[in-house]
Amino acid sequence: MSTLKNKVQLIGNIGQEPIITVLESGKKVARLSMATNENYKNSKGERQTDTYWHNIIAWGKTADVIEKYVVKGKEIAVEGKLISRSYKDKEGVTRYVTEVVVNEVLLLAANNDRQ
Repeated sequence: MSTLKNKVQLIGNIGQEPIITVLESGKKVARLSMATNENYKNSKGERQTDTYWHNIIAWGKTADVIEKYVVKGKEIAVEGKLISRSYKDKEGVTRYVTEVVVNEVLLLAANNDRQ
């Protein structure tokens, strides 16, 4: 169980085109948003869906795969770890974000591949 200390697995759809950045060091990073859905029935027996949005970050070869194959709307599976960080925006306000740093990506639903 020691490998399960900080492990996240998600399957969802990409909400926007991935943003690919090559840093001065030459390292590539991909940033994207992923939506996951949770379905349930409410107290009246009506089907409900809650959508959750996740910030996804990938580095190196994983970022290369995302750049080449992942587009808005595509369904993918990711595995990685959660990180939380803070930064100051342009107005000097401290912002807090939680992100999934991906170490593996699996492309699903081949019918909507990049054309």
